Amino acid sequence: MTINYETYFQQSIDLLKAEGRYRVFNDLERKAGSFPLAKSHVTGRTVTVWCSNDYLGMGQHPKVITAMAEAIGRLGAGAGGTRNISGTHHAMVTLEETLAELHRKEAALAMTSGYVTNEATLGTLCSMLPDCLVYSDEFNHASMIHGMRNSKAEKHIFRHNDADHLESLIKASDSARPKVIAFESVYSMDGDISPIKAFCDLADEYNAITYLDEVHAVGMYGPRGAGVAERDGVMERVTIIQGTLGKAYGVMGGYIAGSQALVDMIRSYAPGFIFTTALPPALTAGANASIRHLMESGEERIRQHYNVQVTRDMLTKAGLPVMPSDSHILPVLVADPVLCKQASDMLLNQFDIYVQPINFPTVPRGTERLRITPNPTHTHAMMVELTRALVWVFERLGIKPEVERLKEVA
Repeated sequence: MTINYETYFQQSIDLLKAEGRYRVFNDLERKAGSFPLAKSHVTGRTVTVWCSNDYLGMGQHPKVITAMAEAIGRLGAGAGGTRNISGTHHAMVTLEETLAELHRKEAALAMTSGYVTNEATLGTLCSMLPDCLVYSDEFNHASMIHGMRNSKAEKHIFRHNDADHLESLIKASDSARPKVIAFESVYSMDGDISPIKAFCDLADEYNAITYLDEVHAVGMYGPRGAGVAERDGVMERVTIIQGTLGKAYGVMGGYIAGSQALVDMIRSYAPGFIFTTALPPALTAGANASIRHLMESGEERIRQHYNVQVTRDMLTKAGLPVMPSDSHILPVLVADPVLCKQASDMLLNQFDIYVQPINFPTVPRGTERLRITPNPTHTHAMMVELTRALVWVFERLGIKPEVERLKEVA
């Protein structure tokens, strides 16, 4: 019997299309020096990007671009392989020293992405601790979930940001077993912020360690941009801080910061680090320049937080269903995958505005949304145009603000 494998592949794609959640990548070409503008190869016109995770526009900052160009000219394009085989180029050493300084930890370790960092670190950490128990927020990122799953450690899921529920789970466990509490600071789809201090208090009381994912917060919060934990004055209490170089820092890569022994253990045992080609010199040099700049400059953060508040006020005043958010992320509820994609397409085609649709499995079914991330380079005129365009699109599609629905998904 001949098996037609293409049939299986096509059926899986057809299923996504039937459910209205087939993803289309918009072909965009960002314009350095003109962010948030980009050329759309779909429409052939210039569009305003409202959904980038380059939260502060650092991907086009002159210091970052200069550092990357200089590194390529001096060190070449690639890293030459894994760090175990090819050695560690000095730009990587400098970057890790900066990351340790940023988070006031003894050491740091950089990897190729935030996803790889979470999966490799949690997978290794929870497997190396004997008979480990791991407590995971129910809304943790897929990379964290996969890392914990790969470790085969016993996992308990606590209700989102619920310290009382977490404590009840810990109390019901064997006090002699090692414990890891894993959570994020800023949750990227809802924009809410976790009670870091409360989780650290529980870790202290029950002899656990904390693993904090700050990928949507580093660069953005705190006087030096070290994240929400720095802003809240609890950074030194967190055992392991994980971050990214690919969002507010505008480049690419992920990292952890913690004690010397912990970081050395992950470096020595994590397959996701050991067997992966290292970040090239240009990326590490650019990331280092970005971090150093944001450690000294608060201008980008101030402007970004101001633009977020102005945009939120405009959208809310216009009667648009803006979901509650404590951060720089502004989700606008659509609650239907087909309408969400249609709204995104209409914004692009009618108004040259790009906001990507967010649907299952990134968010639960019935909470599909447009995720808006204002940055320092958005102008007041752009905010006005976005608001007018969203009102027009929502009226045409019959998407209405449902107050009770917003309460339900909050």
